[in-house]
Amino acid sequence: MTDERNHLLVVNPGSTTTKISLFENENETFTETISHKIEELSRFNRASDQDLYRMEIIIRVLRENQIDLNSITAVVGRGGLLRPIEGGTYSVNEQMVADLKRGVLGDHPSNCGGLIAYAISKALGCHAYIVDPVVVDEMEPIARISGMPLIPRRSIFHALNQKAVARDTAKKINKTYAESNLIIAHLGGGITVGAHRNGRVIDVNNGLDGDGPFSPERSGAVPVGDLVKAAFSGEYTLPEMKKLIKGHGGMVAYLGSHDLRVIEERLKDRDEQATLIYEAMAYQVSKEIGAAATVLEGKVDAIALTGGIAKSNQFVDLIKKRVAFIANVFVSPGEQEMLALALGGLRVLYGDEEAKVY
Repeated sequence: MTDERNHLLVVNPGSTTTKISLFENENETFTETISHKIEELSRFNRASDQDLYRMEIIIRVLRENQIDLNSITAVVGRGGLLRPIEGGTYSVNEQMVADLKRGVLGDHPSNCGGLIAYAISKALGCHAYIVDPVVVDEMEPIARISGMPLIPRRSIFHALNQKAVARDTAKKINKTYAESNLIIAHLGGGITVGAHRNGRVIDVNNGLDGDGPFSPERSGAVPVGDLVKAAFSGEYTLPEMKKLIKGHGGMVAYLGSHDLRVIEERLKDRDEQATLIYEAMAYQVSKEIGAAATVLEGKVDAIALTGGIAKSNQFVDLIKKRVAFIANVFVSPGEQEMLALALGGLRVLYGDEEAKVY
């Protein structure tokens, strides 16, 4: 920690929006969500080609709000689809820019985060960072074994939020993240449960399109033999199968809605099917937490529930009932991405961590 005033610009690009925030150290002083018209974005062949277009709008918004650009100490962008890397704060360098532009693991709007940070930093002569991108991979070799050499287990999870909540939870139990054993469950449109040991996520389910609990819109793990039969039955195309796994899977497939608030209204009306599926999702999350406890050999300092669904006391209570015997359960509802990005940059500026090199 330092008395020096650091001014950070945080940039978080989404599919049709770019969120920006200014922080003076840990205090957010300005925030804006910039909406982009789909017809404007459609001019670009790739999402990563939108970086300069989005940057120009960001600069204009800052100037319109009389922000002194020369006061910015660092620009922190949302990390994109890079090569797998360990967690931490990374300086944006030319190799990272090249991989984000090329889309080494795919094209995604988040790729613009690092690109915009780099471009603005070059213009202003300040630092450029990304923090805990979705490609964070700290899994141990034993966790990668799936049972089929053709398909190893992969680390794809809510790294930014999980790591931020893990650090905050460690403080609550008077420990550092580096000396804690934690289980962090991110509960949102996708659900990921990570086993955090001494500051590293040594095992986590692939919440994008792989294993783990089903979620409001993703199927999670399903009986693999029946999945293969369905895929080769001739009744479904590849795109249709993909939608059954992600987008049209999970709670929405059973109940026709992925909105937990809508489902909880049905619970009040004693809808038996809604009750069953709702409780089954909590049941599967609890099982995944239990599995993570075995990864940590039962030495669990704390469990934390986070993400949008953690705002539901009713859902959280169902999980607590099953896992409270493992360790104390903390709840950090929502997902404070902008603050998490700012704190990642500040850890480097304060000298608490060194910026990693991509």
